[in-house]
Amino acid sequence: MRFAHLTTGPDSAPEFVVVRGERYLPVAALGTPYPTLQALIEAGPNALASLRAAVEAQPEGEGSLIADAAHAPAVIDPPIVLAVGLNYDEHASELSLDNDSGPVLFSLFPNSLGGHEGEVPLTASISEEVDYEGELGVIIGKPAKNVAVENALDYVFGYTAVNDITARNIQFQEPQWSRCKSFDGFTPIGPVVVTADEIPDPQALGITTDVDGLRVQDSTTGFMIRSVAQLIASISQSLTLLPGTVISTGSPGGAGRSRKPPLYLFPGTQVTVTIEGIGALTSHCVAAE
Repeated sequence: MRFAHLTTGPDSAPEFVVVRGERYLPVAALGTPYPTLQALIEAGPNALASLRAAVEAQPEGEGSLIADAAHAPAVIDPPIVLAVGLNYDEHASELSLDNDSGPVLFSLFPNSLGGHEGEVPLTASISEEVDYEGELGVIIGKPAKNVAVENALDYVFGYTAVNDITARNIQFQEPQWSRCKSFDGFTPIGPVVVTADEIPDPQALGITTDVDGLRVQDSTTGFMIRSVAQLIASISQSLTLLPGTVISTGSPGGAGRSRKPPLYLFPGTQVTVTIEGIGALTSHCVAAE
């Protein structure tokens, strides 16, 4: 199944929907009481099964056109968004950073979440070195603590695409990375969350990033240093991953900082992160008011 949060007007609240092709079905209209994806995840696997049955009972072609709505973040109000740094050798090398000691883990602030086709405000007075990072996002489906690698994927609810946008000058000025990646709108996520049953192998997905039509990242999740299962197992040894937790699993090589000359994001730039089996997440950079 594919889930999204959509708005139908400038002042409307995001509506939790099931996506079927070019159309969507509001979850509330299916007789299920879940206002957000987070609420569905917290309700447990039986809730997902009931919702799936309700969707399958709907005739093909039922629902409204997605083109008539706008995307909010595919994940709303997660317990936390955890980001993994330097999880591809090529990316660590191009930034001249060490990735030998274990997963580099940091959190992203909720104000940074943005939707597909949304705007990313850029403040030139703070940073003119804003960079893109296409990443696979993992959504945890049930509490995970002391998980073994061989069982770790059983704890995954679904997957999505993330653009882990980064103010590089801030990143290299400060010892922690949360602020440089948590400006308003710096974490576009979506366009949908795809349930885990549709992604049998998260280490076999093509991942690309395009900036104004130029292909700048072109890799696969198979090049992760630590797989999705290994990340879940490792992180869960020190803390409980709560249902709805998002893990952004790191970016492949091709960052704008490493290009000669560097390729940074400016007002007017369009960035699209595409992940096989999930879809394309597009963001539009604008000048901050």
